[in-house]
Amino acid sequence: MSEQNIPISAPGGLAPGLRGQTVGFAGRPQFSDFEAVNDEESFDPLRLFYFVLQYRWMIGILLVIGLAAGFVFTKAQTPQYQASSRLEILVPSARVFQDIEVVSESKDMRAFLTARERLTSRTLAQHVVLSLGLADNRAFLFPPPSFSLDNILRRAFHLESSTRLEDFTPEERMSIAVDRVRRNMSVNLINSTSILGITFKDPNPRIARMIADQIAQSYIDQRVDQIGATSELARQFIEDQVAQVKAKLQTSEQALVDYAKQAGIAVTGTDQSLIDSSIQAINGALSEAIKDRLKYEAQAKQISNGRGGSLEEALRSEGLQRLRSDIASLNAEYQQKLRVYKPGFPEMQQLQAQITEMRRQYEDGIALIVDGIQLRLEEASVREADLRAQLVNLQAEQVAFQDKNIQYSILKRELDSNRIQYESLIGKMNEVGVASELRTKNATIVDNAVLPGAPVSPRMPINLALGAILSLFTSAVVIYVREKLSNTFVSPDQVEKTLSLPVLGLLPYVDEQQRAEIADNPKSELSEAYRSLRTSIQFASGEGPLGTFLITSSVPFEGKSTTVFKLAQDFAQLNKKVVVIDGDLRKPKVHRLFGLDNTLGLSDILLHGDGNENVTRLIRQTGMEGVWTITSGTIPSNPADLLASQRMAALIDSLLQRFDVVLIDAPPVLGLADAPILARLARNTLLIVSTNQVTRNTAIGALKRLRAAGANVIGAAMSKFTASKFDYSYSYRYMSQVYYSYGNDALQLEGRDEGKKPRKQSSNWLSLRALGLGRNSAAGGDRNRSR
Repeated sequence: MSEQNIPISAPGGLAPGLRGQTVGFAGRPQFSDFEAVNDEESFDPLRLFYFVLQYRWMIGILLVIGLAAGFVFTKAQTPQYQASSRLEILVPSARVFQDIEVVSESKDMRAFLTARERLTSRTLAQHVVLSLGLADNRAFLFPPPSFSLDNILRRAFHLESSTRLEDFTPEERMSIAVDRVRRNMSVNLINSTSILGITFKDPNPRIARMIADQIAQSYIDQRVDQIGATSELARQFIEDQVAQVKAKLQTSEQALVDYAKQAGIAVTGTDQSLIDSSIQAINGALSEAIKDRLKYEAQAKQISNGRGGSLEEALRSEGLQRLRSDIASLNAEYQQKLRVYKPGFPEMQQLQAQITEMRRQYEDGIALIVDGIQLRLEEASVREADLRAQLVNLQAEQVAFQDKNIQYSILKRELDSNRIQYESLIGKMNEVGVASELRTKNATIVDNAVLPGAPVSPRMPINLALGAILSLFTSAVVIYVREKLSNTFVSPDQVEKTLSLPVLGLLPYVDEQQRAEIADNPKSELSEAYRSLRTSIQFASGEGPLGTFLITSSVPFEGKSTTVFKLAQDFAQLNKKVVVIDGDLRKPKVHRLFGLDNTLGLSDILLHGDGNENVTRLIRQTGMEGVWTITSGTIPSNPADLLASQRMAALIDSLLQRFDVVLIDAPPVLGLADAPILARLARNTLLIVSTNQVTRNTAIGALKRLRAAGANVIGAAMSKFTASKFDYSYSYRYMSQVYYSYGNDALQLEGRDEGKKPRKQSSNWLSLRALGLGRNSAAGGDRNRSR
């Protein structure tokens, strides 16, 4: 037959693992042999949701444990109250002294960091303890532990600590109190400000507020006291310096006076000597005398030139000015009347006489002024000469004084230096005294602490949330680890991805108490599952006769014999002639399933090579219509050799001529050579994979052995499958709960109406029960593997 690719769709009972697959010759799905399968899937929210559903009980238990742990953890903690105060750091500005120029200090982070270190120092903590008397406060010294289960009882019954103050020395109590203050205190700089936030935690809210305020106040007091102490030390130092400089000043003054007396130097109280003062005075007087002489000489020269009337004194004289005015008036009158009268006219002569008299008086006045100028010129010349003579004498004395003045200047400079130093120290001492009295603060309290109304820790909602988150995280880790470490198959997808085989059927797990009813009920889940598997096998086998089917598994107790039994029954219901060969010559089970003896069977045929008549005799009719079987017969010593003989191949060929379907129940694959030998003789091979039993590596190894032997593995069937525990594919759950149970309610109702008793278990089901289908078989498989 030419190979054909036929798309297989599985309406109704076809296993979901074969839907949409493409099958070729003999219905074999076209999968590449052992493709590298990546078990890591992309994130699927629906899959995550069904993981939650699958592990809901574990998640719920862990969540309850986490919440309970959060609750107990919260109750076991001692409530802590936090009080906060705010302190503004005032960076001291520069102080400018009279003789020193100081540049103002810039505000940098060092000042605030220094303040923070001072606030957290042990010295300040001791100041706080002493100020509040915390060393004698038992509630502060010995608070309840931060975390202890005893806290629950202590708060419930209002118990107090039994520690006594008398058991500790004052030094030990001080050390404990200081350590508690430093441990529970925190100081932080508020961003972009010069304000420090001071917080303190304590089980007592009043103590927390009191200590937070006292820390800020102690910092201010400590700094003020420190500044005052520094100022006092500076003042004492300056006083000592003043006393020393004062003594030196007195000594230098006495030395200067004594030398002045000895040298005959007159001290004027200024930097100049008496001779220097006299020389300066004579020089001034000489300058004035020279200036007067020069002025008078200029006037005398003007007089000698006949211009005495234009002298300054003549021009300033009121009498001479009046005479000049009268003379001018009379001359004007005379000239006016001269037009009328002649000069000899008496009136004209009288006017002429007046003019002449006034001119004489005017000239006499000018003569007096000239005589005065001549006299003052002579006096100025005499005074100038006298002053010059005195200046010469003083200059001679000055030369002698210079020799004596050298030592005097040295003593005078020393005296001036001591006086300046003394005055400077006096000024600084006054400034330090004022600063000591003012006691300038370098910090100020912005906000006092407020009595906290609720504890900052523990917080029940947060702890419960953390407990819930931790429990959920633990659940996720447990689920992840369990899924990663789980080396068995749970879902059909895992089988398809790991083995690259389609899942042709899902065989549900059967509860032991319901086995009788399920076995007899043709519409039970188990019966419907095997019919679905039969249909999938028909589609997977392609066109033509069904031929030979080998049913095997990786390890024992996976349900392969049960599958052979049920498939024979289901194929017979399609009016097919079915023969079942028990190929497990080591641990045969087929005879028990059909309720037959195992005296003679397959091993006898292969060993003795009986004729066709004897073979026909060993093909035994079962209790099912259309189903025959060849039991295993006597257990041989060399099963693999018998199965690999030509007689086995000839037997299968002869059976195919007489029966429509030949089902071979083969032994497990791993550890034995029987199954690969039989798989090579069969047209199709079906691998049974048990849920949560066979490991993935075991199944992969079994499939490798089958294909290495040339087996045509058409697919796999998952046995002991529990749809209610499957993780995410709701279609399997629907198939289990709806399709497989279709009609069960009607049958049960009919049974109740007729008042029928439950039917007895058939002999066939007794054989099924002997196989231990379900959880007991899984346990058996585990025991077999342990052996």
